[in-house]
Amino acid sequence: MLGVRRKDDLVDLSVAAPWLAQFLVQLLAGGSAAMAQIKTAVGMAPSRAIIPLEEVTYLPPVTNPSKIVCLGLNYAEHAAECRFEKPPCPVLFARFATTLVGHEAPLVKPACSEQFDYEGELAVIIGKKGRQVTRADALSLVGGYSIFNDGSVRDYQFKTPQWTMGKNFDRTGGFGPECVTPDELSPGASDLKLRTRLNGAVMQEANTRDMIFDVAETIAFVTGAMTLNPGDLIVMGTPGGIGWARRPQVFMKPGDVCEVEIEGIGTLRNPIVGQEAAPSGPAQGAWR
Repeated sequence: MLGVRRKDDLVDLSVAAPWLAQFLVQLLAGGSAAMAQIKTAVGMAPSRAIIPLEEVTYLPPVTNPSKIVCLGLNYAEHAAECRFEKPPCPVLFARFATTLVGHEAPLVKPACSEQFDYEGELAVIIGKKGRQVTRADALSLVGGYSIFNDGSVRDYQFKTPQWTMGKNFDRTGGFGPECVTPDELSPGASDLKLRTRLNGAVMQEANTRDMIFDVAETIAFVTGAMTLNPGDLIVMGTPGGIGWARRPQVFMKPGDVCEVEIEGIGTLRNPIVGQEAAPSGPAQGAWR
Protein backbone atom coordinates (compact mmCIF):
# COMPACT_ATOMS: atom_id res chain seq x y z
CA MET A 1 0.00 0.00 0.00
CA LEU A 2 0.97 3.62 -0.47
CA GLY A 3 0.72 6.40 2.07
CA VAL A 4 1.41 10.10 2.50
CA ARG A 5 3.23 11.17 5.67
CA ARG A 6 1.86 14.07 7.72
CA LYS A 7 4.41 14.75 10.48
CA ASP A 8 3.66 11.95 12.98
CA ASP A 9 1.11 9.93 11.05
CA LEU A 10 0.42 8.58 7.60
CA VAL A 11 -2.62 8.73 5.31
CA ASP A 12 -3.37 5.36 3.75
CA LEU A 13 -4.22 6.17 0.12
CA SER A 14 -5.90 2.79 -0.36
CA VAL A 15 -8.56 4.12 2.03
CA ALA A 16 -8.44 7.87 1.39
CA ALA A 17 -8.25 7.61 -2.40
CA PRO A 18 -8.86 4.02 -3.57
CA TRP A 19 -9.42 5.21 -7.16
CA LEU A 20 -5.76 6.32 -7.42
CA ALA A 21 -2.89 4.04 -8.43
CA GLN A 22 -1.57 2.33 -5.31
CA PHE A 23 2.10 2.12 -6.30
CA LEU A 24 4.55 5.00 -6.38
CA VAL A 25 5.74 4.40 -9.93
CA GLN A 26 2.24 4.74 -11.39
CA LEU A 27 1.53 7.84 -9.33
CA LEU A 28 4.76 9.50 -10.43
CA ALA A 29 3.93 8.70 -14.04
CA GLY A 30 0.60 10.51 -13.50
CA GLY A 31 2.49 13.78 -13.10
CA SER A 32 1.05 16.97 -11.63
CA ALA A 33 -2.56 15.83 -12.06
CA ALA A 34 -1.98 12.80 -9.83
CA MET A 35 -0.14 14.93 -7.25
CA ALA A 36 -3.07 17.36 -7.12
CA GLN A 37 -5.50 14.51 -6.53
CA ILE A 38 -3.32 13.20 -3.70
CA LYS A 39 -3.27 16.59 -1.97
CA THR A 40 -7.06 16.79 -2.16
CA ALA A 41 -7.46 13.24 -0.84
CA VAL A 42 -5.08 13.84 2.07
CA GLY A 43 -6.94 17.00 3.04
CA MET A 44 -10.23 15.10 3.14
CA ALA A 45 -8.93 11.80 4.59
CA PRO A 46 -11.33 10.03 7.01
CA SER A 47 -10.05 8.97 10.42
CA ARG A 48 -9.94 5.31 9.38
CA ALA A 49 -7.25 6.23 6.80
CA ILE A 50 -4.87 7.66 9.43
CA ILE A 51 -2.10 5.37 10.69
CA PRO A 52 0.48 6.30 13.37
CA LEU A 53 4.02 6.09 12.02
CA GLU A 54 5.05 3.61 14.72
CA GLU A 55 2.62 1.09 13.20
CA VAL A 56 4.15 1.32 9.73
CA THR A 57 6.52 -1.28 8.27
CA TYR A 58 8.46 0.29 5.42
CA LEU A 59 9.34 -1.13 2.04
CA PRO A 60 11.73 0.59 -0.36
CA PRO A 61 9.82 3.49 -2.00
CA VAL A 62 10.21 1.58 -5.29
CA THR A 63 10.48 -2.18 -4.80
CA ASN A 64 11.28 -3.32 -8.33
CA PRO A 65 12.92 -0.57 -10.42
CA SER A 66 13.84 -1.54 -13.96
CA LYS A 67 17.21 0.19 -13.51
CA ILE A 68 19.36 1.21 -10.56
CA VAL A 69 22.19 3.34 -11.92
CA CYS A 70 24.85 4.21 -9.33
CA LEU A 71 27.70 6.70 -9.43
CA GLY A 72 31.14 5.95 -8.08
CA LEU A 73 33.75 8.49 -7.02
CA ASN A 74 31.31 11.42 -7.22
CA TYR A 75 32.84 13.35 -4.31
CA ALA A 76 36.46 14.53 -4.65
CA GLU A 77 37.31 13.56 -1.06
CA HIS A 78 36.02 10.02 -1.62
CA ALA A 79 37.94 9.65 -4.89
CA ALA A 80 41.12 10.75 -3.09
CA GLU A 81 40.68 8.36 -0.14
CA CYS A 82 40.28 5.51 -2.65
CA ARG A 83 43.42 6.67 -4.46
CA PHE A 84 41.63 7.58 -7.69
CA GLU A 85 41.93 10.75 -9.75
CA LYS A 86 38.91 13.02 -9.99
CA PRO A 87 36.86 11.41 -12.81
CA PRO A 88 36.32 13.39 -16.06
CA CYS A 89 32.81 11.99 -16.51
CA PRO A 90 30.36 10.08 -14.28
CA VAL A 91 31.60 6.62 -13.26
CA LEU A 92 28.58 4.32 -13.48
CA PHE A 93 27.76 0.85 -12.19
CA ALA A 94 24.53 -1.08 -11.72
CA ARG A 95 22.65 -2.46 -8.75
CA PHE A 96 19.72 -4.87 -8.95
CA ALA A 97 16.38 -4.95 -7.18
CA THR A 98 17.18 -8.02 -5.05
CA THR A 99 19.66 -5.86 -3.12
CA LEU A 100 17.02 -3.44 -1.82
CA VAL A 101 15.61 -3.21 1.70
CA GLY A 102 13.50 -0.47 3.24
CA HIS A 103 13.84 1.80 6.25
CA GLU A 104 14.27 -0.12 9.54
CA ALA A 105 14.71 -3.42 7.67
CA PRO A 106 18.01 -5.25 8.27
CA LEU A 107 20.99 -5.00 5.97
CA VAL A 108 22.57 -8.43 5.63
CA LYS A 109 26.30 -8.93 6.14
CA PRO A 110 27.31 -11.80 3.83
CA ALA A 111 28.75 -14.83 5.58
CA CYS A 112 31.66 -14.92 3.11
CA SER A 113 33.07 -11.50 4.03
CA GLU A 114 34.10 -9.36 7.00
CA GLN A 115 34.30 -6.19 4.86
CA PHE A 116 30.71 -4.94 4.75
CA ASP A 117 30.99 -1.16 4.35
CA TYR A 118 28.52 1.75 4.53
CA GLU A 119 28.02 4.45 1.88
CA GLY A 120 25.45 7.19 2.52
CA GLU A 121 24.03 8.62 -0.70
CA LEU A 122 21.30 10.74 -2.28
CA ALA A 123 18.83 8.71 -4.36
CA VAL A 124 16.96 10.18 -7.34
CA ILE A 125 13.64 8.57 -8.27
CA ILE A 126 12.73 9.08 -11.92
CA GLY A 127 9.13 10.16 -12.52
CA LYS A 128 8.99 10.65 -16.29
CA LYS A 129 10.34 8.75 -19.29
CA GLY A 130 13.26 10.36 -21.08
CA ARG A 131 16.05 9.70 -23.57
CA GLN A 132 18.78 12.09 -24.75
CA VAL A 133 17.60 14.78 -22.34
CA THR A 134 19.54 18.04 -22.16
CA ARG A 135 20.96 19.30 -18.89
CA ALA A 136 18.48 22.19 -19.01
CA ASP A 137 15.53 19.77 -19.14
CA ALA A 138 16.98 17.00 -16.99
CA LEU A 139 15.33 17.88 -13.67
CA SER A 140 11.89 17.61 -15.30
CA LEU A 141 12.42 13.82 -15.20
CA VAL A 142 12.78 13.74 -11.40
CA GLY A 143 9.76 12.41 -9.52
CA GLY A 144 11.33 12.59 -6.08
CA TYR A 145 14.35 12.10 -3.86
CA SER A 146 15.21 9.59 -1.17
CA ILE A 147 18.20 8.18 0.71
CA PHE A 148 20.40 5.18 -0.08
CA ASN A 149 22.97 3.18 1.87
CA ASP A 150 25.08 1.53 -0.81
CA GLY A 151 26.27 -1.35 1.38
CA SER A 152 29.46 -2.60 -0.26
CA VAL A 153 31.26 -5.90 0.21
CA ARG A 154 34.76 -4.53 -0.31
CA ASP A 155 36.82 -7.68 -0.78
CA TYR A 156 34.43 -8.84 -3.51
CA GLN A 157 34.17 -5.34 -4.99
CA PHE A 158 37.92 -5.20 -5.53
CA LYS A 159 38.44 -8.78 -6.73
CA THR A 160 38.13 -7.49 -10.32
CA PRO A 161 38.17 -4.07 -12.05
CA GLN A 162 34.36 -4.29 -12.28
CA TRP A 163 32.47 -3.55 -9.04
CA THR A 164 29.25 -5.45 -9.80
CA MET A 165 29.73 -8.42 -7.46
CA GLY A 166 30.61 -6.41 -4.37
CA LYS A 167 27.63 -4.10 -4.89
CA ASN A 168 24.97 -6.75 -5.46
CA PHE A 169 24.78 -9.16 -2.55
CA ASP A 170 21.12 -9.67 -1.61
CA ARG A 171 19.66 -7.19 0.89
CA THR A 172 22.71 -4.94 1.11
CA GLY A 173 21.15 -1.71 -0.21
CA GLY A 174 19.11 0.38 2.22
CA PHE A 175 16.59 2.64 0.45
CA GLY A 176 14.09 5.02 2.04
CA PRO A 177 12.43 5.99 4.25
CA GLU A 178 10.19 7.75 1.71
CA CYS A 179 9.98 9.68 -1.55
CA VAL A 180 10.19 13.46 -1.10
CA THR A 181 8.82 15.38 -4.09
CA PRO A 182 11.10 17.94 -5.79
CA ASP A 183 8.96 20.92 -4.78
CA GLU A 184 9.98 20.34 -1.14
CA LEU A 185 13.71 20.68 -1.86
CA SER A 186 16.15 22.95 -3.67
CA PRO A 187 16.51 22.30 -7.42
CA GLY A 188 18.45 19.09 -7.95
CA ALA A 189 18.46 18.49 -4.19
CA SER A 190 21.54 20.70 -4.03
CA ASP A 191 23.08 22.17 -0.86
CA LEU A 192 21.73 19.50 1.52
CA LYS A 193 23.75 18.22 4.47
CA LEU A 194 24.48 14.48 4.46
CA ARG A 195 25.62 12.44 7.46
CA THR A 196 26.22 8.74 7.96
CA ARG A 197 26.30 7.40 11.51
CA LEU A 198 27.38 3.94 12.64
CA ASN A 199 26.16 3.13 16.15
CA GLY A 200 25.65 6.86 16.69
CA ALA A 201 29.17 7.91 15.66
CA VAL A 202 29.39 10.24 12.64
CA MET A 203 31.41 8.50 9.92
CA GLN A 204 30.58 10.67 6.89
CA GLU A 205 29.65 14.35 6.81
CA ALA A 206 29.29 16.30 3.58
CA ASN A 207 26.93 18.38 1.46
CA THR A 208 25.28 17.47 -1.83
CA ARG A 209 26.78 20.63 -3.34
CA ASP A 210 30.13 18.79 -3.08
CA MET A 211 29.11 16.25 -5.74
CA ILE A 212 31.39 16.39 -8.77
CA PHE A 213 28.48 15.67 -11.12
CA ASP A 214 25.12 17.05 -10.01
CA VAL A 215 21.72 15.50 -10.62
CA ALA A 216 20.98 17.39 -13.85
CA GLU A 217 24.36 16.63 -15.41
CA THR A 218 24.10 12.98 -14.41
CA ILE A 219 20.62 12.53 -15.89
CA ALA A 220 21.75 14.15 -19.14
CA PHE A 221 24.76 11.83 -19.28
CA VAL A 222 22.81 8.65 -18.50
CA THR A 223 20.00 9.40 -20.98
CA GLY A 224 22.57 9.85 -23.72
CA ALA A 225 22.87 6.05 -23.59
CA MET A 226 19.62 4.67 -22.22
CA THR A 227 15.97 5.47 -21.66
CA LEU A 228 15.04 6.27 -18.08
CA ASN A 229 11.54 5.19 -17.03
CA PRO A 230 9.33 6.10 -14.08
CA GLY A 231 10.60 4.29 -11.01
CA ASP A 232 14.19 4.01 -12.17
CA LEU A 233 16.79 5.07 -9.61
CA ILE A 234 19.98 7.05 -9.84
CA VAL A 235 22.15 6.73 -6.73
CA MET A 236 24.43 9.74 -6.63
CA GLY A 237 27.61 8.49 -4.95
CA THR A 238 29.08 8.72 -1.47
CA PRO A 239 31.35 11.27 0.22
CA GLY A 240 34.60 10.56 2.02
CA GLY A 241 34.76 8.67 5.29
CA ILE A 242 34.05 5.10 4.18
CA GLY A 243 35.16 2.35 6.53
CA TRP A 244 37.54 0.71 4.04
CA ALA A 245 39.66 3.88 3.83
CA ARG A 246 39.94 4.40 7.60
CA ARG A 247 42.93 3.31 9.63
CA PRO A 248 42.06 1.10 11.35
CA GLN A 249 39.33 0.00 8.96
CA VAL A 250 35.73 0.03 10.18
CA PHE A 251 33.09 -2.32 8.78
CA MET A 252 29.46 -3.01 9.62
CA LYS A 253 28.80 -6.14 11.65
CA PRO A 254 25.76 -7.91 13.12
CA GLY A 255 24.27 -5.88 15.97
CA ASP A 256 25.32 -2.53 14.48
CA VAL A 257 22.89 0.17 13.37
CA CYS A 258 23.67 2.41 10.40
CA GLU A 259 21.82 5.67 9.78
CA VAL A 260 22.04 7.99 6.78
CA GLU A 261 20.53 11.43 7.21
CA ILE A 262 19.98 13.97 4.43
CA GLU A 263 18.67 17.42 5.25
CA GLY A 264 15.08 17.91 4.10
CA ILE A 265 14.61 14.22 3.25
CA GLY A 266 14.92 12.41 6.57
CA THR A 267 16.89 9.55 8.09
CA LEU A 268 17.29 6.04 6.72
CA ARG A 269 17.96 3.60 9.54
CA ASN A 270 19.01 -0.04 9.13
CA PRO A 271 20.17 -2.59 11.70
CA ILE A 272 22.80 -5.07 10.55
CA VAL A 273 22.27 -8.84 10.79
CA GLY A 274 24.28 -11.86 9.77
CA GLN A 275 23.28 -13.91 6.76
CA GLU A 276 22.06 -16.77 8.94
CA ALA A 277 19.50 -14.46 10.59
CA ALA A 278 18.29 -12.82 7.39
CA PRO A 279 14.93 -13.24 5.66
CA SER A 280 15.14 -14.76 2.20
CA GLY A 281 14.19 -13.14 -1.09
CA PRO A 282 13.76 -9.50 -2.12
CA ALA A 283 11.64 -6.96 -0.24
CA GLN A 284 8.21 -7.15 -1.86
CA GLY A 285 4.62 -6.53 -0.77
CA ALA A 286 2.88 -3.80 1.21
CA TRP A 287 4.19 -1.35 3.78
CA ARG A 288 2.08 -2.63 6.68
